[in-house]
Formats: sequence, C-alpha cells, structure tokens
Amino acid sequence: MKQLVFERSAIKHNTAIIQERAGSAVIFAVLVGDAYGAGLIELAKLLREEGIAHFAVEEAEDVTRLRQAGFAQEPILMLRSTTNRDELVELLNQRAICTIGSYETGTALNAVAEELGVKAEAHVLIDTGMGFGGFLSSEPQKLLSIYHYLPNVAITGTYTHLCAYAGDTTRQMAVFQSVLDTIQSAHLNPGLVHAAGSSALMNGTDTCLGAVRVGSAFLGACRTQKRGSQLRPVYHGEAILDTVRWLPKGHTVGNEVITILRRPTRVGIIPVGYQHGFGIQRARKSGFWAFFKAWRDRRNRFVTINGQKAKVIGRVGALETAIDVTDLRCGEGDLAIFQMDAIFAHGIPRVYQ
Repeated sequence: MKQLVFERSAIKHNTAIIQERAGSAVIFAVLVGDAYGAGLIELAKLLREEGIAHFAVEEAEDVTRLRQAGFAQEPILMLRSTTNRDELVELLNQRAICTIGSYETGTALNAVAEELGVKAEAHVLIDTGMGFGGFLSSEPQKLLSIYHYLPNVAITGTYTHLCAYAGDTTRQMAVFQSVLDTIQSAHLNPGLVHAAGSSALMNGTDTCLGAVRVGSAFLGACRTQKRGSQLRPVYHGEAILDTVRWLPKGHTVGNEVITILRRPTRVGIIPVGYQHGFGIQRARKSGFWAFFKAWRDRRNRFVTINGQKAKVIGRVGALETAIDVTDLRCGEGDLAIFQMDAIFAHGIPRVYQ
C-alpha cells in the first residue's frame, strides 16, 4: 500500500494566509499540472469552500473538467494563448477567459467567436522578460490593434508573468506599467490588471494590483517564500513496510548503483521508488552550492517509521527502496512516512483527510 496524503487543515491554513496577503486583490487559483499533483477537481473544490472563486489553467480540457464538476459560473482563465481551432471552440463553449499573447492568437480567437456567434472574453498577456509569450513593450501599435479591431472579443484584463525566482521584479513592473500607460493613453481600458504569482505575493513585493495568480503557495511549496511566511507543507507520502530482514556484512543492495553493507544490517523495503516520484525534486537554484546541497540531500534521504528516522540505503530504486532499520523498533506492516514532490508522483493514489 502506498498513497499521497493531503491535509485539508493545512490547505485551509495556507489559503487564509494567502487571502490576508492578497488583500482586496482577486485571487486566481492556478491549477496547472493537475493542480501541482494535488488533483484538479479535489483542490478546486476545497479552495472554493474557502472562498476562492476564480481559477486558472493551461489546458482547454481542464476548463471542461471543472465545468463538468460543477464549476458552472466561476471565471476560469486559460493562461496559454493558442491558435488551435479545436481548443478555441472548446474554450468558448465552456465560457473560459482566453489569453491573447500575439496578434495571431487574437485574430484566431475573433474568427472562432464570430463563427460560433458569441462574444469571447480575453485577457491580454504582456511579455516583460520571461520570454514565453506576450506582446512586447516595443510593439505598441500591434498591442493596441488588439483592443481596437477584434469586434467579437471583449478585453477584460491585462497581465504579465514575473520572473520572481530571479529576484528583483522592479524592472519588470516598470515595463508593465509603461505598457498600461500606453493602453490608457489611447483611452482604452486594460481591465483587471495582474502580475504577481505565488513568489511575488509571498515575498511581499508591491505587485498585487487588481489580482494575483497563486498556485504552489496553496500547497506550502512556494520555492522563494521568505522565512516567517507561515505556510505549511500540506502533503506527505505513506507506504507500508513490505519486508524486513537481516543481511550480512558485505552483502550488496541496489541495482543501477550498488551499495556494499559495512556491517550486518536489518533492511526494510518500501514499495516506492523514483518511478513513483520518490527521490525526485525540482531544482531550486543552479550552481555549485545547489549541486552540493542536492548531493547531500540524496545521501541523507530518510523515511520515518513509528516516529523514528530510517535512512535510505544507497540510491532510491525504481519501484522499491531499501532502508536501514537496524536500530529501529519496527516490523513488516508498519507505516513509513516520507516527503516527496506531488507533481512527480505517479501511480500513487491521492487521499484528502
């Protein structure tokens, strides 16, 4: 048995902190990557119970899944701009807020809306340095044409993505403000304005504006949160200890990388490995010290059994992992608890409790 356990109380705690930091700004709950591994529908329902009424996704099918799950009236922003007709038809049929990140995506959206006989709602994306899409500040005429010449599209918002992990966002915000000034100087309404994601919000930068887009912070996994942010981790892995037995000194453990036991060792086996996502984590930073920390973490990886730490022997296996339980009070059938990144979890059921 193995499962990924999400604690409802911790998610509610984090949501309250996020709402306090956001103040009067609208909060879009970002549910990309199956809600960062937490489950699109499960997390959306829990957040709605806590007063979150706006959502953002990156796949048209996720909009449909939310609508079918009962999110009939909630605004859902599609964060990725697209010219794909099938996706645009699905987005408009599900009343999504589309993203326009280029002149081509704007005209494609306008054409599909005209064909369907509907008025599309859209937010315009500005590229202030991330480089993944959006209008540049150096092309104001192309940008303004979106507001002027798309009769079947209602522009209700303007936003940008901040490179918050890179540090200071002051330059990006200055670029974004210059674009907003250009729009307003042309006597056009930029609508709901938003820039901050989880990192910018939790770092206390002045980027909230009219709305914020928050994803990983709900799970207590915001990578650049400052100390004292009070966010809590909300999930952990659990697996039953399958096998416990003594192996003699000199016996080997592992497959791809062999570890030779230096003493008689009581070895336990848990049925999780790197193919399930155990031992895999996103890189926090680059450079020597980040490499050293990752190496140290691999050498010191452990699980907890009956409140006792059991160190992983050698490398995490593909489907099973060996742990040293020589000095622990435990046996087969006991529960092992471990940390892992939910976004990499595969083949492990999610449980909310």
